[in-house]
Amino acid sequence: MSMSSADTHCPYCALQCAMTVLHDASSDDAVTTVTGRDFPTNRGGLCAKGWTSAELLASPHRLRMPLMRQSNGTLAETTWDEALDAVAAAFRDTKATHGPDANAIFGGGGLTNEKAYQLGKFARVALGTSRIDYNGRFCMSSAAAASNRAFGMDRGLPFPVTDLDDARTILLLGSNVAATMPPFLAHLAGARAAGGLIVVDPRRSATARLTEDGAGTHLQPAPGTDLPLLLGLTHIVIAEGLADRAYIEERTAGFDALRRSVAQWWPERTSSTTGIPVAQLRETARRLAAGGAYILTGRGVEQHVDGTATATAAINLALVLGLVGREGSGYGTLTGQGNGQGGREHGQKADQLPGYRSIRDPEARRHVAGVWGVDPDELPDAGIPATALLGELGGPVKTLLVAGSNVVVSAPDVDALRERLQALDALVVCDFFLSETAELADIVLPVLQWAEEEGTMTSLEGRVVRRRRALAAPDGARSELWIMSEIARRLGAASTWSTDPAEVFDELARASEGGVADYSGLSHALLDTGIEAYWPYRSESTPRPFTERFAHADGRAKLVPVDATPPAPTDRGAELTLVTGRYLQQYQSGTQTRRVAELNGARPEARLEIHPATASRLGIREGALVAVSNERGTVKARASVTTDIRHDTVFLPFHYAGDECANRLTEAIVDPTSAMPEFKRTRVMVAPDAGIPAPTTAAPIERPDAAAPHVVERPPVLVAANSEEAIHG
Repeated sequence: MSMSSADTHCPYCALQCAMTVLHDASSDDAVTTVTGRDFPTNRGGLCAKGWTSAELLASPHRLRMPLMRQSNGTLAETTWDEALDAVAAAFRDTKATHGPDANAIFGGGGLTNEKAYQLGKFARVALGTSRIDYNGRFCMSSAAAASNRAFGMDRGLPFPVTDLDDARTILLLGSNVAATMPPFLAHLAGARAAGGLIVVDPRRSATARLTEDGAGTHLQPAPGTDLPLLLGLTHIVIAEGLADRAYIEERTAGFDALRRSVAQWWPERTSSTTGIPVAQLRETARRLAAGGAYILTGRGVEQHVDGTATATAAINLALVLGLVGREGSGYGTLTGQGNGQGGREHGQKADQLPGYRSIRDPEARRHVAGVWGVDPDELPDAGIPATALLGELGGPVKTLLVAGSNVVVSAPDVDALRERLQALDALVVCDFFLSETAELADIVLPVLQWAEEEGTMTSLEGRVVRRRRALAAPDGARSELWIMSEIARRLGAASTWSTDPAEVFDELARASEGGVADYSGLSHALLDTGIEAYWPYRSESTPRPFTERFAHADGRAKLVPVDATPPAPTDRGAELTLVTGRYLQQYQSGTQTRRVAELNGARPEARLEIHPATASRLGIREGALVAVSNERGTVKARASVTTDIRHDTVFLPFHYAGDECANRLTEAIVDPTSAMPEFKRTRVMVAPDAGIPAPTTAAPIERPDAAAPHVVERPPVLVAANSEEAIHG
């Protein structure tokens, strides 16, 4: 049959927009196209990344055979047997010489549930190592820690995203959804129509501009002052009698301590700290208390050393207002990566077993070990989080497997990290392109892309969705499930290692049974019936888990007092605060989107946003090359002079590599609770330099013999009102 199609979901963000992939193999030039499919989250619309996603499947830069480092330092193609034998030997020799924790795994939030689950099992059973974590530590860890502490459960949105449609007020902190997940904007329309979209951002982002013309309010605080802002709003709610006392008494614990803790954040102090006028603070608090309100947080408030405290303060505000678990109101966090929710539930986090269980819980260890057929005493202890794990490379950790992550672009202080990666005895990378991290590897294993595999993903709503295969993989590429099975066999590992995603999911379901993230009632077959499947799913779906009680033993949510302590300046001479973020046309580390002509053509380089007054003082002109530097390194970029940013702040996107890599500047310091790095509050100096060469990025492997990508006609662009960013409908 020359034509095949599959209903699946977009390979990018956690909104998991539904799409249909059509593959026509009737000629030598096979054509793959995508179209939006009606689904609650996207209602048939896709953003530019979704519409162009099929181009990657036929990319000339696709890896098709394993690569091994040669004696002359180059990477050359080899056979699968030779590559896997070498990987197994590296793991075996490292363990024999240095112990099991000298082997490490670094996973990704874009892996399917099946692969994330199997990766955690592979680390603990096949390698016997505690050293596993993943790039979701850089994304959702602060929100997860705060939600677990307050609610006893971490589910990004504890309600369907369509609940937002009827909101009168939405307070959105630290998220530029117009760039990160454009179809989400449709769910803000009701709040905008009511004049109730409140966006908190130091930049006048595309999302902030949606508040113009009476649609809402843009609060533009000083960078890193979201925590004082939330404490001040909670103070106003309590002081003005806006708190829902009946809800607090019935459904929460700890109010008296919380009330005392926010007493010091009176409006005038909050205003002087954040830069937001007192009148706007009071208006915001009163609007939230008027009914039909939601509070949503994103990475901008969480990627700080006080990110857990900030997310906790947002939860406290929502609880004091009585928003959580009630119809027509709520609190949630916007997961970023495609499987950021599912990826953190099933075992690739340092301290967790499948089902969101603690690896230090004896009962959890017994249950999961029983599913795996191993002795629970043989499972390793909890490991260490991502930044600490990466800090051990070349020291205690000698061999590292990276699956689904490009740490040379996405991790903090990447120049130092690059040196540690190069000090490893062996670096193994699974990817479908030669990412910047893969370029440093000793062995590169080519894997499948999204439309070439079966599996499941879990959206930002906690909805489990089916990823379906639409076309065959190119010769030479293999699934990570197959790779792990083959390495486990070579190592003589205990347990079973299926390569069938449906079988792996069934095992995942059994392993998660009884856990917070219980998938035990689900299977591929059941999901294929089209049911709505929100976890926990034992015998039925749970779209709104907090309607009657929270997940703590007493059924109450915990109000946890937090305080704002400004971080000490770390970079001498630096006078500006750098915040990092995203472009609409690029995604994460850019491994995929920088290889799509249309997307990269729209955003081919990093631009430093800087205020006109600051640019004038520093002698910087629009489009000029500038050096952004601190004690860790220097980034080169062109200046975009704009009033969309505060005079004390500059902005860089984090999608680019080489001289444009923003994370050359960020510091590897972390939140003490979540281990989230500080990505959004970095002190820098900016200077013009006409002698700076144009920024360079690493060139991908050229494969001119590969099938050329096809350009597909798409529906016209629908531009969001008052927004420069676009969504295809």
